[in-house]
Amino acid sequence: MNPIDQILAAKIVAIVRLDAYERAVEVAQALVAGGVNVLEFTLTGTGAIEAITAVRQALGKAACVGVGTVLRPEEAISAIDAGAQFVVTPALRKPVIAACVNRNVLVLSGGFTPTELLEAHEAGAALVKLFPARLGGPNYLKDVLAPLPFLKIVPTGGVSAANAREFLAAGAVALGIGGNLIAKQAVAAGAFDQITAAARECVIAVRE
Repeated sequence: MNPIDQILAAKIVAIVRLDAYERAVEVAQALVAGGVNVLEFTLTGTGAIEAITAVRQALGKAACVGVGTVLRPEEAISAIDAGAQFVVTPALRKPVIAACVNRNVLVLSGGFTPTELLEAHEAGAALVKLFPARLGGPNYLKDVLAPLPFLKIVPTGGVSAANAREFLAAGAVALGIGGNLIAKQAVAAGAFDQITAAARECVIAVRE
């Protein structure tokens, strides 16, 4: 499957946001073991680009690997060259969208207001990321989709196993889950079984 089909099928994008990515492959393996196979490594940490290449090589087709927190087109291009299969922005970044469209790579553009989300869609973002989703919650998502039902929205920020079903019921096509799925403390302690357990919990939540 191509990345957009994988995301729509999995319904979970695991956002891996660490200070450094020395253990990226182990984190990825733990997530995949728990049933989560769409992974986003954010550029806020050291070694994210290298992590993308390493995880693609180690896991092959077992994972769909993307890059997050992309603000500039040159960052998107570097990540795509390193093997990123999709690109995620935290805000409406039209130059980044254009760079991804030019490379025929899926981009999830962030936005919060209906105007931002619609502009991201019209600029070429096949999926739009509602961020921060915790601010409006499922009811806000439902309100946005009422006049704009064609938007494929992926809520991110404050999404967890506890509220996953509410967001999906409100019309989300998938969910971005970060801190509630990959705890920095678990990575630091090498407690990858905790990440696998959290992944399983999220998978159960979206499939119930």
